[in-house]
Amino acid sequence: MKIKLLVVGKLKESHYKQACDEYLKRLQKYCSLEIIEIKDEGKVKEAEKILAKSADVFVVVLTEEGQQMSSIQFSSFLQKTEQDLVFIMGGPYGLDDAVKKKANLLLSLSAMTLPHELCRLVFLEQVYRAYTISKKEPYHH
Repeated sequence: MKIKLLVVGKLKESHYKQACDEYLKRLQKYCSLEIIEIKDEGKVKEAEKILAKSADVFVVVLTEEGQQMSSIQFSSFLQKTEQDLVFIMGGPYGLDDAVKKKANLLLSLSAMTLPHELCRLVFLEQVYRAYTISKKEPYHH
């Protein structure tokens, strides 16, 4: 399975970049995960670029109004999904409604509002955790 994370904006803080790079390194043995950064230039232009890069795949939009899953539920979701996935994370001003309408699933990482750089880190950690759960490795416990 291939996983893409389309994310508006770049990582600016070095500590977030280092932590994200660590999880990307760990994930290499489980899946192909690519991060595609979309330039922060307003919701409508961002939406056009996001929609062009997310055609013909299962789309999961990360949004505060989405469904929440436990780590075990998320692991099960990844195991059951047999097609390539695109996760979409908006910028500081959110996502255009056209992107949310394209989603096969709206998913919330937290009921709390988190900084976008932290959301990227939490997402990568949860993907890593999901794979360790499915492989019955001790990381989750």
